[in-house]
Amino acid sequence: MLAQAGTASSGGQKEQAVKLWQQAAQAYPSDKSPWLSIAQARYEAGQYGEAIVNAQEVLVRDPNDTLANSIIAISGLRLSTRSLSDLSRQNNLSGSIRTESQDLAKLLRESLGEAVLVPPAPAPVQQAATPARGKAGAKKAAKAKQEESSADPFGALK
Repeated sequence: MLAQAGTASSGGQKEQAVKLWQQAAQAYPSDKSPWLSIAQARYEAGQYGEAIVNAQEVLVRDPNDTLANSIIAISGLRLSTRSLSDLSRQNNLSGSIRTESQDLAKLLRESLGEAVLVPPAPAPVQQAATPARGKAGAKKAAKAKQEESSADPFGALK
């Protein structure tokens, strides 16, 4: 089942792969690998809540699994960032929520050993556009870079 799921996943059939991993998890309830694969697939799809739930299933089976802990931490941060952004946009980030958010940001900075939690984006490098690349090529390159960074749960913290 795991081999079939891996083949389906690498072939772009992510939902079919998840179904197979779920079947494997039912057939072998003490095995953490199907849950870890589901958590990683959900994380890569931007489904952070589901990624967290599945990564927690991994930790039930192996409390020291680093990848599962990473998925939970980064997914939680991405959900928090999204929620805080929504609250800020709605001008509802005030009082105890604001104070608690600032305290959490300080804790994260201290934990990471960084003076700034999210460093400013580097200035874009001006490159001469090559005629062969065009807009479609630039979009593909940007998408590939985004996919590369989303596959690494710690990519956002580097």
